[in-house]
Amino acid sequence: MSAILPAAMAHAPRSSGIWSAAWRRLRSDRVGLVSLAIVGAFLLLILLATLGLVAGDWQREIALPDAPPKFIGAAPKAAATVVAVPSGPNVDLSGIDPLAPRYKEWAAGVARYRTAEVARLATLPLGADQLGRDVLAKAVKGAQISIFVGVLAALLATAMGTVLGAFGGFFGGRVGDALEWLYNVFTAIPGILLIFAFAAVAGRGVQSVVLILGLTGWTGIYRLVRAEFIKHSVREYVRAAEAIGASTLSRMLRHILPNVSHVSLVQLSIHVVAFLKAEVILSYLGLGVGVDQVSWGTMLAEAQGELILGHWWQLAAATAYMSTFVTAFSLFTDALRDALDPKLRGLE
Repeated sequence: MSAILPAAMAHAPRSSGIWSAAWRRLRSDRVGLVSLAIVGAFLLLILLATLGLVAGDWQREIALPDAPPKFIGAAPKAAATVVAVPSGPNVDLSGIDPLAPRYKEWAAGVARYRTAEVARLATLPLGADQLGRDVLAKAVKGAQISIFVGVLAALLATAMGTVLGAFGGFFGGRVGDALEWLYNVFTAIPGILLIFAFAAVAGRGVQSVVLILGLTGWTGIYRLVRAEFIKHSVREYVRAAEAIGASTLSRMLRHILPNVSHVSLVQLSIHVVAFLKAEVILSYLGLGVGVDQVSWGTMLAEAQGELILGHWWQLAAATAYMSTFVTAFSLFTDALRDALDPKLRGLE
């Protein structure tokens, strides 16, 4: 009997791991796969923009100011304004001023310079802004900054909230009390005031915005993850892992974390959307990215003045890019949440 049992256990089918089972369920979700492809396309676009292969010349003024999109057609040209340039003094000063013979030559050069027309495009695929810069190139370059800020700040906030929530919920005691005190300090201050206070200290720039949003946005994730770790730390499977000698870190990372990861993923999706909006607000108020950079937030801020004149294409381009990414990212994280949900795993 003792010889038959090990042989039977050796030939018994092994159950698939958590991550392989999650990937199998994710592949059966068509919406999740399409959303993953869209998010991957945006990430590839960011990589190409970072390397300067696309939208590297977004600051060039290649078109007429506020040139419309191609599907609208070029705007009618205004009549050229003739600028009168003085040709110099009419008195013969050659005997007094040795440069007098050159005055007329210089005046003619200035007149040619002023009346010369710079070759600019009358229309672009998505139009131009008030300086003649390509809106499509600005939207692509803005995706690099806005998605970098939103995703990286959300990852920072999610990592902080998950780690602190895991320690606070699993250990409790003095560790939990200290983390609860820190949580209460951050939540006692209104969020918008806390963001402005960090922005006043950190200054403008992409790195500053990421730190500001990440350091002020972890509290909600901490509260949810802490509650999940308190609930799971007393479950039978965790007690069984402790009984067979699993370390504390192993119980936290290998046993509890995969079963609460769907909470962090949902919060990650929510915070990416929230931080994209926060970047728009900070850039609109002059506390976001630098003046030499472009983001979807700065594009929306510039579009406010253009809408008064009926020039809506910069607003439409920034909104279309932002809504496409946000929707695809939300659907993908929802699909990934469903694939990792332990309740759905139990139905298989």
